Order: sequence, then C-alpha cells, then structure tokens
Amino acid sequence: MPVAHPFDLSGRHALVTGSGSGLGLAIARGLAKAGARIVLNGRNRAKLESAEAMLASEGITASVAAFDVTDADAVDRAIADVVREHGAIDVLVNNAAINRRQPLEKFSLAEWRELQAANLDGPFLVTRAVIPTMKAQRRGKIINICSIASDLGRPNIVAYAASKGGLKMLTRALAVELAPHNVQVNGIAPGFFRTEMNAALTSDTEFSAWVAKRTPAGRWGEPDEVAGAAVYLSSRAADYVTGHVLYVDGGFSASY
Repeated sequence: MPVAHPFDLSGRHALVTGSGSGLGLAIARGLAKAGARIVLNGRNRAKLESAEAMLASEGITASVAAFDVTDADAVDRAIADVVREHGAIDVLVNNAAINRRQPLEKFSLAEWRELQAANLDGPFLVTRAVIPTMKAQRRGKIINICSIASDLGRPNIVAYAASKGGLKMLTRALAVELAPHNVQVNGIAPGFFRTEMNAALTSDTEFSAWVAKRTPAGRWGEPDEVAGAAVYLSSRAADYVTGHVLYVDGGFSASY
C-alpha cells in the first residue's frame, strides 16, 4: 500500500476564518488542493457564497459557515454545527482581521476595542471552541495569521501591531499548553501582499515603490504565495513543529 505524501491533507477538515477573499481565500484554495475539505467563514454570507462558487468553478468543493468571530455565542453555535456536519475540525486557520490606519491619538476607545476584538478576541473565541474536539481526537493544527507587524512597527498601525503582537504570543503560549494533546499551534507572518485590505496601499505609487525597494524580493507578495506555508503547517510534515511563526515576507523581516 503506497505511503501518503507528508503534505497530503486528504480526509482532513479545515475551517478558515475571513476566507471570503484575500489571503483567507488563497489559503482555503491551497488547503483544498492538498486534499482538505474546506469550510469558508466570514460575516457576509453572499460574499462567502460567491467565493464558494468561484472555488466550485475550479473543481473545489467547499461549504460555508457565516458567523462573526467576535460574537462568542455565534462562534460556539457555529463550531458545534460544523463539527456535527463534518465530524471534526482538524485544521483551524485564524485569518479574520481588520485594520484601521491612523495615529493612535485619533483612535476612539470604541475603535480600539473593535480592532482588538476582531484581531485578538476572534482567534481566542474560535480557538477556544475547537480545542475540546481536537483534544478528544488527539490531533489538530491551529494556524494564526500574524504579521510582520507582530514584531515591527511603523506609523499609523499601532493598534494593529498591538493586536498582532498579542496574536504571536497567543500562538507561542498555546503551543506549549496544547503540545501534550498532540495539537500543534503555529503562526504565519505575511509581509506586504496585494489584497483587498491593502488596496489603498497598492494603489499608492509612492508607497508601492517603497515596498519594492524595502523588500529584498523587490515586489509585493501575491495571495497564492502564502498558501504553501499553510499547507505545510497543516500537514503531517509539521507534526513536530509547534510554537513557530513562519515569515512569508520576501525577506522583509530579515533585512534593514
């Protein structure tokens, strides 16, 4: 009997939050191409169904779970429904996030809390909901989409950097807590990618030129280029990798 490829995700069920577009959709597509059964998540059902149809046109079967990751009751209900339907959640990718670019003194408390809720509370709530099933099956992969801003600062993203720094430490500490249960927790830290969230930046000629000059690879990343890292961290090939943050940034964080 042939031995399965170490990156083969056949038979695995993966939930990707914030996967209606951008990096989340690219990650979902990559996991599906590796054999995983995908559950798309976001708040906008119409957007998710459009993504589902797009994947179907590529021969990829996915399902939709529309819920707000910041709503604890909605998260618990949705995760219970997904587990009932699919039998398990083997891979969780916490990708849903927002950004608000402005000086810190311009932030209202409500705006600060909204950003932290999406970027840090959301991963906490969804992860908390999937842990019991992963512990029971003694198998699981949790991937948090961090950022180069988990380590590096720049003007106008202080709130975002604070949330992503917190997510990095959630990743590392939870990896230690769950390791005895054979659940691996890792992060991916993307650099500058051409996504819907970054549309204002990619259309800014001066900023795009700065990104190309500052990044050793000399360009922005394309969403599909983050998928391979997610496949690796979701696979048996990464069974002894936990508490790690994998930078997919064209060398940005390695240079100065």
